[in-house]
Amino acid sequence: MSPAEGVRRLALADLETLSALEQAASPDPWTQDQLRAALSDPDTRVLGIEREGGLIGHAVVVRLPFDAELQAILVDGQARRRGLAGRLLTAVIDQAGTWRSERLLLEVRAGNEAALVLYRRAGFGEDGRRRGYYPSCVDGQREDALLMSLPLA
Repeated sequence: MSPAEGVRRLALADLETLSALEQAASPDPWTQDQLRAALSDPDTRVLGIEREGGLIGHAVVVRLPFDAELQAILVDGQARRRGLAGRLLTAVIDQAGTWRSERLLLEVRAGNEAALVLYRRAGFGEDGRRRGYYPSCVDGQREDALLMSLPLA
């Protein structure tokens, strides 16, 4: 199986399922309007991965003038630690390559160790930090955002 196999582009017909996954699995879910806008935007790809007919993960990538930006990647909690985020990330990198983007950009919570391992393993490097960017989900302290990029060209 290729790394991005089983990943497909989602469409407006997937909105309800995508929204349900966001509400169930994200600590800060996108609204249905935000998801609809992403699915409708010609410069955005929403990629999904399914298992047994159900959507269990997705990623959102946007084409910029010279780069692409990974705006979200999410795998249902029951399906984590099975390589699915890696398959989604590979599909995002492939999409950015199809667009001939020079770099793939992202930002991630500094404390999201699982995501940092995934991104570093894929070759992303840290470009900067936004201090106190994210509100805390736990203790009221704000969390830094790490800015990362992967050269593609």
